[in-house]
Amino acid sequence: MKKIIKFVPLILLALVCVFFLLFILLEKDPNSPPSALIDKQLPEFSTVSLYDENIKLSSDDIETYTLINFFASWCTPCRAEHHLFFKIKKNHPNIYLVGISHKDDLDDSKQYLSEEGNPYSFVGLDQDGRIALEFGVFGLPETFIISNEGKIIFKHMGPLTEEILSNEISALF
Repeated sequence: MKKIIKFVPLILLALVCVFFLLFILLEKDPNSPPSALIDKQLPEFSTVSLYDENIKLSSDDIETYTLINFFASWCTPCRAEHHLFFKIKKNHPNIYLVGISHKDDLDDSKQYLSEEGNPYSFVGLDQDGRIALEFGVFGLPETFIISNEGKIIFKHMGPLTEEILSNEISALF
């Protein structure tokens, strides 16, 4: 029995090593957990415009390729990726760009988009975080692409980069 106990740490170490080896070989990224929503229908949501509360957008209105970006004026990574949405708009004019101002002050969101420019076709509000909850948003920024069939075909957590734009997003269109 004592001989078996001596080998328990070695066995545990071997199991941990095998786990990490499989993780590496399968190219899993712990910073990019898979989304349960990929290839699923767009969650139901409804929001009002940042600029006019009489203008609304709901999941029922989305009938074409749509990029949905959750952002906030206080989010530094959101500011880092912001210029890329102008590039997406220019290179993919058929994509409907939706910005969702997440738990942000209305005036701060307006000022942010005034200073940085507004690449979005529609800017909605998610002041209580319910829309983000439906999408399974972990943090800001997060970006989703919806197909013209209403299915989520892409999700990215964190700021977009030129590399992600050219290698992943452009490949979808």
